[in-house]
Amino acid sequence: CNMLIRKAYKYKLKTTPVIEQKLVNFSGQTRFVWNKVLALCLSRLEDKQNLLWYNEAAYWLTLWKSSDDFGFLKDCHSQVLQQKLKDLDKAFRDGFDKNQPLKRLPVFKKKHQSNSFRYVQGFKIDDKRFYLPKVGWVGFFKSQAIQGKPKNITISKHADGWYASVQVELDITPASNARSAIGLDLGIKQFVTTSDAKQITPVNAGKRYADKLSKLQRQLANKQRFSQNWRKQRVKIGKLHLKIKNSRHDFQHKTSTALSKNHALIVIEDLRVVNMSKSAKGTIEQPGRNVKAKAGLNKAILDQGWSEFVRQLEYKSLWQGHQVHQVNPRYTSQQCHACGHTEKANRPSQSDFECKRCHHKANADVNAAKNILAAGLAVLACGEAALAASVKQEPQLTKQLVAA
Repeated sequence: CNMLIRKAYKYKLKTTPVIEQKLVNFSGQTRFVWNKVLALCLSRLEDKQNLLWYNEAAYWLTLWKSSDDFGFLKDCHSQVLQQKLKDLDKAFRDGFDKNQPLKRLPVFKKKHQSNSFRYVQGFKIDDKRFYLPKVGWVGFFKSQAIQGKPKNITISKHADGWYASVQVELDITPASNARSAIGLDLGIKQFVTTSDAKQITPVNAGKRYADKLSKLQRQLANKQRFSQNWRKQRVKIGKLHLKIKNSRHDFQHKTSTALSKNHALIVIEDLRVVNMSKSAKGTIEQPGRNVKAKAGLNKAILDQGWSEFVRQLEYKSLWQGHQVHQVNPRYTSQQCHACGHTEKANRPSQSDFECKRCHHKANADVNAAKNILAAGLAVLACGEAALAASVKQEPQLTKQLVAA
């Protein structure tokens, strides 16, 4: 059956000094509106009054544009400012939403860190040009053709220039002949280990450029703050961070695309990366232990980008008509896939697995991936409650549930 999806295409813009100045002005004006309305909202919260929601904020925006103090806002396209108000409105609603896992109040946007704005109407797309209202025609590097109906376009600034992200609405028909199911074990030494004993080595983008980044940051510390050399050095550091991010994303996209296309069901651990990468520093009264080692582990975990990888797997599998299922990772690395015996001593090292009951030997990550697949199949067949009861009573029943 057909499926209506939203997809984005990102391109680097070919700007001139005049166009760049307009883009800088637009991003500065949207940032000003965000910060001003946010300040009013926080003031109302302190006085225990109703927030300044979108409709009222849009009314105040009209008054500000006609005033002498804020008349510069008229230079910016009206929809760009309205979209920023809608973003702030949504940020406040998410901040008060109990279902949001990381809910928090919006924060003020800083110059040189928040430079983006969005058009929802009025823009045009030519073969190799974008028309942006009140900016004009802007060329871009066309890396791929745009398919679907354009819904909006977001302009943002990165370390190496300005980019345009075009969101389109696309009607697709999932067509795949894949029938296999696979379990994935995420790790640091091996980014992904599959239940069919295949391993994918991580790119470790952050680790690869760590020495170069440290050198650039030391050079920055020795320069006068806000001097021209200091600003140039910050640009160099920003470009290196962008290179690290692009390298990681390229690896994640290629890996997730290959897996989502070739497997009808992907079972993966439901990892809580935020909890796994918490600092072990502790407090003055209760200082932590092995802080340096834990800090290195946290850095390695965050360098993998597991959450982004799982997100890509989910939406790409959906486009293919496939399914991604997450299971509780508890005991998957300690349970023997052959007999179901669970014991911490089954895993004497990070890479080896030897069952203390049946003496089954295997690669530890491959054994864990097989357990993840078995747990996922059991949940899909019998539900979470049945699987939890079977694991609590006798781990071997998990294999019986899968076989059934």
